[in-house]
Amino acid sequence: YLTYEVRTHFSGGKELSLTLSLWTPSGDRPFPVLLDFDGCWRYFSDDVVQAVLARGNIAASVDRTEAAADNKDEYRNTGLYRLFPDAEFGVCPAWAWAVHRCVDALITLPNVRADAIAITGHSRGGKTALLAGATDERIAITNPNNSGIGGAGLNRLKMDGSEVVASFFRSGNIFWFGKKYAAHKNRDAELPYDNHYLHALVAPRGLLLTEAYEDHSANPAGTYAAARSAQKVYYLLGKPDAIGWAYRESGHAHRPEDYAALLDFMDRHLHGRELKRDFQRNLYPVLEDLLHPPESNPSSNS
Repeated sequence: YLTYEVRTHFSGGKELSLTLSLWTPSGDRPFPVLLDFDGCWRYFSDDVVQAVLARGNIAASVDRTEAAADNKDEYRNTGLYRLFPDAEFGVCPAWAWAVHRCVDALITLPNVRADAIAITGHSRGGKTALLAGATDERIAITNPNNSGIGGAGLNRLKMDGSEVVASFFRSGNIFWFGKKYAAHKNRDAELPYDNHYLHALVAPRGLLLTEAYEDHSANPAGTYAAARSAQKVYYLLGKPDAIGWAYRESGHAHRPEDYAALLDFMDRHLHGRELKRDFQRNLYPVLEDLLHPPESNPSSNS
């Protein structure tokens, strides 16, 4: 077990530090990495860490709130906002920036496979994971867990009980997002694009969506629809198996089953291990009239 201080220096003598914790399996070869940046929540338990190590991966953890507090009353006095008080970006982008800085550090370590870094986060951490993975091609696998609206779920296709933009005003969490997103309060359908675009930006790299059927506020059906919509991009780029989804029973949490699904996905795509697990099951047949299955040989104008 090792702890690293990841420092970013800015002009004017400004500096921000992140604490990156690593657990490494035995052996002297480079290993894939699973980076969990929800250190503030403790879902990345000792049992999860041991499961990561047992599969031949490095377990890495950082507390995203070191980059910006997860508190509407305090965030402006912390992290990046303390250094740049006029910044208008939301807290999720600040956290995604922190993920990228951890990747900067990881790829310099001799025991890390720089081509095999996976990231995961839960809820608002899941929203952050999708944004971080979409905007950094060094990330091999992106895994947003229960990320909901503003994450992997669609704004234009929602389940009963799913969040809407106005939900973040009611909860006080609109500070997670930028002003342009906040401007669509009660106007979700007028957003200029939907979140399957973020799925597609991850392509052709690995993308695994982990969700819970009973987590209606996170819109698991909308996440499935977004993944199916983005799947055509993976076909066009010749990587049809690089996108997948794994759903479980129960509600909003980052459970061991979610991590196990990600480790299976890493086994297949980073270790080259054969698995019987199907990551592309038809989970919502009722949506088939709205979703067109991707063609195996799509035409150039698809």
